[in-house]
Amino acid sequence: MGLKTVHKWGIFEAEFKSSVNYTDPFKDVTLNCVFKSPSGREVVVDGFWDGGSNWRVRFMPDELGTWNYRTLCSNRGDEGLHDQTGFFECIPYEGENPLYIHGALKLSDNRRYLIHADGTPFFWLADTAWNGIIRSTVVEWAEYLKIRREQGFTAVQFVMTHWRGGSYDIERETAYEGKEKIIKLNVEFFKRIDVKFSMVNEYGLVAAPVLLWAIKDNISPGANLTDEDATLLACYLVARYGAHILLWILAGDGDYRSEKAERWKRIGRAVFQGKPRQLVTMHPAGKHWLLPEFLYEGWMDVVGYQSGHGVCEDDLKWLCFGPPSRDWRLEPVRPFINLEPNYEDHLAYRIFKPINAHMVRRAVYWSLLLAPPAGVSYGTNGVWYWARKPEIPVNHPHIGVAKPWREAVRLSGAWHMGRLKRIFSKIPWWTLYPDPEILLEQPGFKNVEMFVAACRSRNGETAVIYTPEMQPLNLNLSSIKKPFEAIWVNPRREEEAKIGVFIDNNLNLIPPEPGDWLLIIKSIS
Repeated sequence: MGLKTVHKWGIFEAEFKSSVNYTDPFKDVTLNCVFKSPSGREVVVDGFWDGGSNWRVRFMPDELGTWNYRTLCSNRGDEGLHDQTGFFECIPYEGENPLYIHGALKLSDNRRYLIHADGTPFFWLADTAWNGIIRSTVVEWAEYLKIRREQGFTAVQFVMTHWRGGSYDIERETAYEGKEKIIKLNVEFFKRIDVKFSMVNEYGLVAAPVLLWAIKDNISPGANLTDEDATLLACYLVARYGAHILLWILAGDGDYRSEKAERWKRIGRAVFQGKPRQLVTMHPAGKHWLLPEFLYEGWMDVVGYQSGHGVCEDDLKWLCFGPPSRDWRLEPVRPFINLEPNYEDHLAYRIFKPINAHMVRRAVYWSLLLAPPAGVSYGTNGVWYWARKPEIPVNHPHIGVAKPWREAVRLSGAWHMGRLKRIFSKIPWWTLYPDPEILLEQPGFKNVEMFVAACRSRNGETAVIYTPEMQPLNLNLSSIKKPFEAIWVNPRREEEAKIGVFIDNNLNLIPPEPGDWLLIIKSIS
């Protein structure tokens, strides 16, 4: 057998067989593996039980050359798991997948946005397929990933176990037996996920798995498992899937405020703190906020939030004038990402009318520009629920009928997200900071539906302004380097209108036609 090779940022996998029969391998024994890089750096990762006497270790090499490894088992007498050694060769990647070219994600030096390992900025544009990885066939999943990649998405959010919106997987099985304690882990459940999880990266998309859905119910693991078993399950998932390029969502849709924060701090520390890992965030319930409770939790890298599915005045004010627009200044700073803004075709809270593409764009652009931009997520009922026919999602009686996913995946708002990505790819978005002083008048003070969001780079070379409706913009551009070019950019279709070149400090501009618009200002000095 020849030397095993793995390309940089790919996945090395080793299989081991225990020599001891355990009553409950999931809980009775642990396996670690120490990898030594060509430069002498050591990285310790956890192995995982894969059914029967089978154990596996997965590892993502980040350095070219020969890697050596040695296993450590909590039962030193298990000759099949303890003190096993080997090596493999990490070779250059020769394809076109941007993830394997640029590497895993980390925080930028200023901690405001995400970058690849080689320093390339990464724009987070995630789709939401909560049930996708547990309910889809492999063929369906490939079709879905291909469409989302072509539309311009860069990440996919999904749930890793049974949960409120998906009480079983495609084989009508759950991830484990038990409620407060895991009586039996269902390894076959995760084997079915394995190939689909790998496909996310293979299609050039970052994975965003939710480890523990946490809304209060009788099924979701984050709401029902004890701290100990929730931690065990999360650690198992990290061991099994942590060699992929991803951003972990520790918990989904829960209440993590006040005294309830302590449980999640304990779990987060136990799963991630002091360990080699990738980036981590949390997905709170609608209009809940992670700060200040999690401000000093070193394992939480990104402030995730959910502005939710309301379009009434108080809902919009929470987003435009609430914590997303204020707390980005708190230190230590982190990227802010709205992981669940208005979902397209979801019935809006209280008024029970479908959220349209304009409402989606409005929430998305506001979210991007109210804090230093890092990215945003998108969703629609038919895709997150993975509907195969028109139906109301289980345990969600008030959100409307979900379209079949093949129809929902092509809703207009999704194409507008691709337009958003193309717009931002043409500007140095990672240099932008909110600057409300650009606006001599904020229409949102009188009517929040008219709120204008504005960002500019601190060097005065770029500004981005979003108006949700056609209205005059009275601007103070004294902070912009002169001369500058002003361009109206249509977020609905591939259309731009150059206004002209200016040296003025004050301008009053009106969009060329009704609808929402972006005003892009670029210094040409």
